[in-house]
Amino acid sequence: MTKHRILLMFLLIAAASVAVSAQTRQPSTPSRPFVVKTKQQVEDIQKALKQKPGNTNEDVAAAAGTQMRVAIFHDEKRVNDNVEVHDGSDDIYYVLKGTATLMLGGTLDTPNEISPGEWRAKTATGGQKVTIKKGDLIVVPRGTPHQRTVSDKKFSMILIKVFTQTQPGK
Repeated sequence: MTKHRILLMFLLIAAASVAVSAQTRQPSTPSRPFVVKTKQQVEDIQKALKQKPGNTNEDVAAAAGTQMRVAIFHDEKRVNDNVEVHDGSDDIYYVLKGTATLMLGGTLDTPNEISPGEWRAKTATGGQKVTIKKGDLIVVPRGTPHQRTVSDKKFSMILIKVFTQTQPGK
């Protein structure tokens, strides 16, 4: 009879635990406000960036405290930049205006880790050059060598960066 009572108590405790855990689980809540940028607002950001000298960008959704970054970039000229590899983030580009050349893939030659998981090299071997233009969407998975070359002063893009880990706050 004692074995039956112990088994019954165990089953009751297990059932209560399941019931309690089922009742306490709730959907997540937003970590920050949502962002909506109209076509006009994106165009206004592009225009403002073009007014600044050199290659510029503006965050639409900053990385701090999240696992993503959304920014609009405007490049006047980007030639002979280092080839880069990110161990902990994927890049997604959406070209808003102009053309650029991407070198994608291959292997970094003499890589230098400039910060944890961020690698740079002057050159890479075995990559493929791709011309990108307005309306193109490019996905660069983490670990993929990539380099952007821009000679068209009218090049703008949206960068969406997806991190494996939440980024430190500022």
